[in-house]
Amino acid sequence: MEDDLLGKIVLSNAGRDKGKLFVVMSIIDSDYVFIANGKLRRIENPKKKKVKHLKITSLQIEGICDKIKANEKITNTYLRNELEKLEKN
Repeated sequence: MEDDLLGKIVLSNAGRDKGKLFVVMSIIDSDYVFIANGKLRRIENPKKKKVKHLKITSLQIEGICDKIKANEKITNTYLRNELEKLEKN
């Protein structure tokens, strides 16, 4: 299950970022992940967040999981734009 989280879009349920969408950038262990959205939390400085404080959606930005695994460059602008498209729907 842990590996399934990588690249998933999640909704924060707790903290100052409550109600905001993020992408899981990396998995620390079964309890913690690093999340970013390109705006509040940039890719260079992702937020460490407990999985229990996140609502995991079935959504995923196309191809982002492969980019994360291959260590390809993902820009904050790309991440921000993709999440904004989802928020509008």
